[in-house]
Amino acid sequence: MKKKLLALTLAALMALSLAACGGDTASTDTEAAEDEAAETTETSGQVYNIGICQLAPHPALDAATEGFIDAVTEALGAENVNIDNQNAAGDSPTCGTIINGFVSANVDLILANATAPLQTAAAATATIPVLGTSVTEYGVALGIDGFTGTVGTNVSGTSDLAPLDQQAAMVKEWFPDAKTVGLLYCSAEPNSQYQVDNVQAYLEELGYTCTQYSFSDTNDMASVTQQAADNSDVLYVPTDNTCANNTGVIDNICRPAGVPIICGEEGICGGCGVATLSISYYDLGYTTGEMAVKILTGEADVSEMPIEYAPQFTKKYNETICADLGLTVPEGYEAIVIE
Repeated sequence: MKKKLLALTLAALMALSLAACGGDTASTDTEAAEDEAAETTETSGQVYNIGICQLAPHPALDAATEGFIDAVTEALGAENVNIDNQNAAGDSPTCGTIINGFVSANVDLILANATAPLQTAAAATATIPVLGTSVTEYGVALGIDGFTGTVGTNVSGTSDLAPLDQQAAMVKEWFPDAKTVGLLYCSAEPNSQYQVDNVQAYLEELGYTCTQYSFSDTNDMASVTQQAADNSDVLYVPTDNTCANNTGVIDNICRPAGVPIICGEEGICGGCGVATLSISYYDLGYTTGEMAVKILTGEADVSEMPIEYAPQFTKKYNETICADLGLTVPEGYEAIVIE
């Protein structure tokens, strides 16, 4: 009888022990599953905060911003991206206010659309990744001597520089009998100085006499443009933000005077020029957005990313101004669609 009671007691103790072990295993499995689910939710639900500072409202800059936003939201999901898109309305000090706000908010990445926002962002932070777009020459913009194509800090981006030798060749293609070329630009924009210096060298090789006409801001823009038109057979206007925002001023002086303009980009040409070697600013912004995705997801280090350039260029002309000036369009040009 005692043996029977002992056996029953041992059996009961073993059952309790097995139940306890089973309970611990189930609890551990449940906790692991909950941790894994929480981790998955945290990863998939991560929100990236991006600040965009665009220098001014302009079709080219607008298209670059649009392309950037599309690339980022398509890759990461619109629900996972919080974009603060601000426009400085052409005022460089306002860029500082916008950028400093992004730095204070500790955003995950800053898009600087045009040279002034890029310079401001590069000076404002050394830790937050900064990508530029619609910037012509990063070495010039950031004061880097012997620039090799990679900034090497927290800054990278895309360039809107079209081949300057080909832009000079367009002057020869359209106006082979012209003698003088005026180069009109804003002296406050270092990238504009870079472009006109190089284009002038190419034009002089082609036999043209060149004069640079620089204005400091919109206050002296009209008087300098008038001077350039009075003394030039043809004008060249580079990719210049001040010119881009004031094409009406340039056109109101040059078109009545019968002075044609070859432009550095399509937006300016659409407002006051006859022809340009054009890039797609939407595609440029989209490429910048793809770079941003790689940085945000940890796939790439911004300090190791070289500046990227537009993959292709298109010859375009302004149909209305060409007609008004009685110009025959060479073969191989597409009409600019002006909305």
